[in-house]
Amino acid sequence: MLAITVRFRVNPAHGDAFVERVRQQAKDSLDREASCRQFDVCRNPQNPLEVFLYEIYDDEAAFAAHLKTPHFLAFDADTRTWIADKVVEKWERA
Repeated sequence: MLAITVRFRVNPAHGDAFVERVRQQAKDSLDREASCRQFDVCRNPQNPLEVFLYEIYDDEAAFAAHLKTPHFLAFDADTRTWIADKVVEKWERA
């Protein structure tokens, strides 16, 4: 299993819209990708402009396929200008 973590710092004008849109992205990924096992969206209660994702995929190939799906590409296009900073990390389940 492959765990993906993503930390976003969202531009102030788009905080709530980003969270709504990323929640839809999580639902789409879980509904449409059999190899996407988990997709959690978390928001920092002290700073709501910080959003954290925790995603589980079967393997690296499944994550690579995720990045090419129409719903991911639409999410990326919709939110690209809403994000001030983004850090993606890959983790193997031990």
